[in-house]
Amino acid sequence: MAKAATAKTTAKPAVKAAAGKATSGFWLFKSEPDVFSYDTLVSRGAKGEAWDGVRNFQARNNMRAMKVGDLGFFYHSNEGKEIVGILEVIATVHPDPKDAKWECVDVRAVRPMPKPYSLDAAKANEKLAKMVLVNNSRLSVQPVAVDEWNEICRLGGLDPKKIKR
Repeated sequence: MAKAATAKTTAKPAVKAAAGKATSGFWLFKSEPDVFSYDTLVSRGAKGEAWDGVRNFQARNNMRAMKVGDLGFFYHSNEGKEIVGILEVIATVHPDPKDAKWECVDVRAVRPMPKPYSLDAAKANEKLAKMVLVNNSRLSVQPVAVDEWNEICRLGGLDPKKIKR
């Protein structure tokens, strides 16, 4: 399956993502729902799935910065263009099973967003003006700043402090 598609909180140390942007272990993963949807990830259960098929150096480098337990938004691209769920990194970077020249991480579904959060809403929200999704919507795996994470969780109907890592 191909998946192409800062506030003072969290005690997790920041890491450098490929874009040189500091991140506190929050990410956004994009996939076309007709190729691999959030419901498909949910169906994989606790064993999760390799986030394979990424063929972009910046996205690959972002995956290299990930740690087990990092959380991410699952974003449906093309159809819907919205954040529909939360996922967790369950295995660090390893060779992509479809092409060992590339790398991937393994992820599992954590919970759906009670209210999916659209790209249009993100673009209209001044608090998200610097978010990678708003400024580079083509990047398939991208860092999310803590304040961006908290804002989207809040607007999506979740308390970010109650999402288990």
